[in-house]
Amino acid sequence: MAQRTATRSRRQGRGVAVLRGVCALGVLLTTAGCTSFFRFIFGSPPEGAPDHVIDFVGGVVADEPRAAVNARAVLSAGGNAVDAAVALGFTLATTLPSRAGLGAGGACLVYMPGARGPAGLAPETISFMPTAPATPPASADRPASVPMLARGLYALHVRYGHLPFDDLVSPAEVLARFGVPVSHALALDLGVVGDALLADRSAQLVFGPSGSLLTEGAMMVQTDLGGTLAQILSAGVSDLYDGTLARQVQSAADAAGGGLSRADFAAALPRAIAPISLNDGVNSIAFLPPPADGGLAAAAAFRALRAQPKDLAAAGTEALRVAGQARGTAGLPQALPASTGFVTLDPHGGVVACDVTMGNLFGTGRIAPGTGILLGASPHSMPPPLLAAAIAWNAHRHAFRAAAAASGQAGAPLALAEGMVDALAPEVIEKPAKGKPKRLPDERPNVMPRQVPDPGRLNVIGCFKYLPGNRASCGWANDPRLSGAALGYVEPKEEDQ
Repeated sequence: MAQRTATRSRRQGRGVAVLRGVCALGVLLTTAGCTSFFRFIFGSPPEGAPDHVIDFVGGVVADEPRAAVNARAVLSAGGNAVDAAVALGFTLATTLPSRAGLGAGGACLVYMPGARGPAGLAPETISFMPTAPATPPASADRPASVPMLARGLYALHVRYGHLPFDDLVSPAEVLARFGVPVSHALALDLGVVGDALLADRSAQLVFGPSGSLLTEGAMMVQTDLGGTLAQILSAGVSDLYDGTLARQVQSAADAAGGGLSRADFAAALPRAIAPISLNDGVNSIAFLPPPADGGLAAAAAFRALRAQPKDLAAAGTEALRVAGQARGTAGLPQALPASTGFVTLDPHGGVVACDVTMGNLFGTGRIAPGTGILLGASPHSMPPPLLAAAIAWNAHRHAFRAAAAASGQAGAPLALAEGMVDALAPEVIEKPAKGKPKRLPDERPNVMPRQVPDPGRLNVIGCFKYLPGNRASCGWANDPRLSGAALGYVEPKEEDQ
């Protein structure tokens, strides 16, 4: 019996190999056609498996390509926008720890049309901002923030996730444990901080094991971080905040001069809060609320640009004025980049827009020994960047229109405002000399603004004819000045043309 089964498996394997060869030779002209043919022969993969969804998975935009790839894989496996954002966030903790390590904090806007919970009617904010230690000891020469990324992403998943949480964390654990090539994005950040990062022994073992900083393409292995992620998978996220892992991280943070206590971990809780909401006459626009002060500034810049679309200077001045008022004596951030934004969209119009930060590029520059967690900088010792993200939706149609997340320190609010103003403008399609304009199967609408002022950077997704609705009207784009990726796939139906 076993021999017959093995023989049958080998025959099936040869058949699959032949079909793949046919596809490779171009008999089936497109990737979508080849995939559809496989599905016709072998059936659809189950939910949770790659390519469970092939006709329209949505879109993903991030500043680091590997994280975008993992998030898109989640969408293709049947996950929703929240699942994709969770997988993306944990992957960034491995591939872009300079801005989004486990020691990071941030905030996410989520809108899930038709879902249960507040975000089914209008966007909701999950805030997990960097939290400073209450009373750091005198020995804390490099005060750290409480690691909030895992707690924030878990809260997001509990409220709106679909696929199992462990399935979304596992890819990051594998990348940490077995290594991942240094991306161009991380290599650029390593070049900014230079050899100063090697002063910490634990950081040196990760970012410069040979005595010099890793370069693009070099394998980065984070064995301790892999162990921490494995512990989270085994004992749950709560273990990082009130369990064996929490005590280990607190002790290691003290050894690294971070000064974090059990009480700090217990008090650092994510919050679900209402965003700042505006209306442009057709759509509603939600911005991150305080303490993500970049949302206030971006909303102010958005109002200014709606009144004077060409006056970027005045809008930027207004954004800085509002941010300065919100910060008071805390001050505006330094020019050094320290945040990253990403957006995920699912086929049903569910969308998540997040901004996360280490408080400083590479946080404190120190890794809590034995945990692999690069500690974020305390907001009391380092003015954090302005975090800015937004989602536009139509309340009457219960449909998504546009979303963006910006980075670039004090330049993020203006970048976001300009991006949302342009994304909400009507799509312009050049008409051919004869006949009706028709979008090509692999052609996506242009959603990136004509200009995003320095030092701001922008990631954006938009659906000019809304989603749910005309999916071929959706486009996604990453800022060309960064080294990220904008991924998605749609096989247009005839009615979408």
